[in-house]
This record gives sequence, C-alpha cells and structure tokens, in this order.
Amino acid sequence: VQLQASGGGMVQAGGSLRLSCTASERTLTTGGYAWFRQAPGKEREFVAGGRWNGATTRYADSVRGRFAISRDNAKSTVYLQLTSLEPEDTAVYYCAIRPTYHVHYYDPTVYTYWGQGTQVTVSS
Repeated sequence: VQLQASGGGMVQAGGSLRLSCTASERTLTTGGYAWFRQAPGKEREFVAGGRWNGATTRYADSVRGRFAISRDNAKSTVYLQLTSLEPEDTAVYYCAIRPTYHVHYYDPTVYTYWGQGTQVTVSS
C-alpha cells in the first residue's frame, strides 16, 4: 500500500488548510489511520487518528478543537482539516495506516504504511 499525501502549503496564523492522504489500493477494514507531524529538531508526534470500522477519533491536546480528522472509505482517503493555525503548527505532516487495532495509537512504531509527508508552514 502506498500513501500519497497532499494539501500542505504556507498560510498566515489563523488560516486553514485541508490535507488529504489517498491509498494506492483498497485499504483495510480493520486497524486505523492517523496523522503525525514532525518539526525541525523535534520527534515525530501524533496529531489525530481514528479506526476504519469505528467512529471514535482522537486528537493531541495541542490541536483538539482546531483540527478535524475524517475519512472516506470508498475513496480510501483520509483528511485532516486544519483551522486556526498557529506558527507552532509548522511541520511536515505525515499520514499513516496500521492494519490492526493497537491501544498505543499515538505511537508511530505501530503504523505500517506511511505517506511521503507534506509541509505546512504558518507565518505569524
């Protein structure tokens, strides 16, 4: 499975972006998906995630209420809507998929497939 991420760009603080991540083939019906981000000099961190066969979504405290993750199973696409962006949100954003359920959904090592990353830059 190959993941293609898109939608990044440069915006001013307070602006919005919508990231998309499309799988090269029909994705799984179990397991989950997530967006991570990595800023220069920092570790990759969990942003938001969900499960293919459930409605539950989870968010990092730093983005809850500003970002929204969603999916379209028929299109094998996962989205991340970013609103009220702050300079601290500047990072490369990665989508990821795991084939099975895992309680540590925030741990990047439990994800099998990764997109190439898309840059989000927020200016003050």
